[in-house]
Amino acid sequence: MNNKKTKSKRSKKNNLAYWAFVGPSLFAFTLVIFIPLVLGIYYSFTDWNGISSQINFVGFENYIKAFSDESFRNSFIFTTKFTVASVIVINVIGFLLALLVTRESKISNLLRTIFFMPNLIGGLILGFIWQFIFVNVFNGIGEALGQQWLMGWLSNETTGFWGMVIIVAWQMAGYVMVVYVAGLQNVPPELNEAAKIDGANWWQRLRNITIPMVRPAFTISLFLTLSNSFKLFDQNLALTNGGPGNATQMIALNIYQTAFSLNKINLAQAKAVIFFVLVAVIGLVQVYITKKGEVEA
Repeated sequence: MNNKKTKSKRSKKNNLAYWAFVGPSLFAFTLVIFIPLVLGIYYSFTDWNGISSQINFVGFENYIKAFSDESFRNSFIFTTKFTVASVIVINVIGFLLALLVTRESKISNLLRTIFFMPNLIGGLILGFIWQFIFVNVFNGIGEALGQQWLMGWLSNETTGFWGMVIIVAWQMAGYVMVVYVAGLQNVPPELNEAAKIDGANWWQRLRNITIPMVRPAFTISLFLTLSNSFKLFDQNLALTNGGPGNATQMIALNIYQTAFSLNKINLAQAKAVIFFVLVAVIGLVQVYITKKGEVEA
């Protein structure tokens, strides 16, 4: 009987400790994420404009308008192209930086700090800093060297596109580097030593040992960069604000302007729901494919 009472008391204490830790996070998640998500889905089926107290149910009318909105389709195309380019650039640079800082060097820790620091800068501030660089610094260098291609950055879709890729790669490469460093440190050094004894060069060791061993890090990094690139907002707003002529407008900025510039909360919510489903499906497919590659490896 005493043992049962003791176990019962321990079980209650464990439950209390569990809810003491989980409860605040669960409450915050419900209040900040779950409830707004449910309300957003509800408003996407209404004609609410964010101001009127009268709300009427309109069915799938907002979704039909969203799919027929040319600016929304163009922003989706631009976001897709940007995501493909940025995911490749960020992961290639991040992996190369990880290879650099995991080599035996006295300044490897210093280099890790330097490469990671851009990730600590807020998106809006980062956008305004690079806007100054692209507009003023590049123009000055272009005039001094007589290089026309350096002048007028952010004035057309092509340079605006690559300007966005540059700023996001500069910010996120250091963050992704940390993920790859963790993966590289789990590679058993004896595998590389044995391959070196067998005559394998650096590229052969990288391709046949290092990359297969860090596949889990690739899965995490690809998911993070893919989702963050699709959801990018701050840098897009600060750097180009979608210009010129909405040519560099991404989906998140399109939804924001639909809601707060056009005061069409209902249409913006429909676009946001479409955006949510899109990112979720793409993320799940990416994780499934890369995890399958890990098993095969």
